[in-house]
Amino acid sequence: MDRSPSWNPPADSGIAIRWVEANGLTFEVAEAGAEENGSDHLALCLHGFPELHYSWRNQIPELVAKGYRVWAPNMRGYGGTDRPEGVRNYAMDHLTQDIAALIDASGAEKVTLIAHDWGAIVAWMFAILKLRPLERLVIMNVPHPGPARRELKKWRQFKKSWYIFFFQLPRLPEKLLGRGDGKSIGRLFVKTSSKPENFGPGVRAVYNAAAARPGARGAMVNYYRALLRHQDVVEPGDYRIETPTLVVWGEDDVAIDIHCLDGTENWVPDLTVKRLPGVSHWVQQDAPDEVNAILREWLPGA
Repeated sequence: MDRSPSWNPPADSGIAIRWVEANGLTFEVAEAGAEENGSDHLALCLHGFPELHYSWRNQIPELVAKGYRVWAPNMRGYGGTDRPEGVRNYAMDHLTQDIAALIDASGAEKVTLIAHDWGAIVAWMFAILKLRPLERLVIMNVPHPGPARRELKKWRQFKKSWYIFFFQLPRLPEKLLGRGDGKSIGRLFVKTSSKPENFGPGVRAVYNAAAARPGARGAMVNYYRALLRHQDVVEPGDYRIETPTLVVWGEDDVAIDIHCLDGTENWVPDLTVKRLPGVSHWVQQDAPDEVNAILREWLPGA
């Protein structure tokens, strides 16, 4: 297993890469704020597909400034984090237990969970299952499973979810994601972003290199395969979340229809929604200043 970091933070960023043992795996974690703040309040940031902890590079300093200790792990299968083989290892029971184990490894007394895309799918379920106490939950551009199930029955969302079914095929998705000497991942961001200038050559190079590691693309796709093939591995109960929750949503999302937000308050009574017109699915990278301002206003100091 290649243990070289998938991202080398700038020396003046205050961000360091550390390796954390949790749930039987070794995780590559971008950490900041530990020495400056000495805080027992952890902001745990979960990335999505096909991203990395690197996707939080603009939010980590903001969270440190608020007094948080920050961990942004590469989720299982990504970057330098372990890549267990087989679809079953990417099912929701393993993914949520990863988060619980990372929280335990941090030793933090309080946790705020901040998540985007696939990280947000896991974060929603983690909060629903109440595996560990959360102070607050921040979700970016992924619906709560209640509205998500409803909207998938409607053509407006079903047609946008075609890739989930495509990813069920063997080998072909990995092959297509590796086209162009491994540059397909970076081009995906540029093609679907509302601000492609935020995904310049240096940014694309980080993502492309991580996806080119042996087995990485297969691990990424296995999240989607496990989503459909192993749906009954957790017991979500009534799907309610009592934790104060912020949803940040870029409205120009090519993959998820805005109607997926409708009715979220039926499952999440303490809900705040911030919609960003003209911003794509890659909300915290497309609009870092706007997202940081929202976090600054909504999150209490650690």
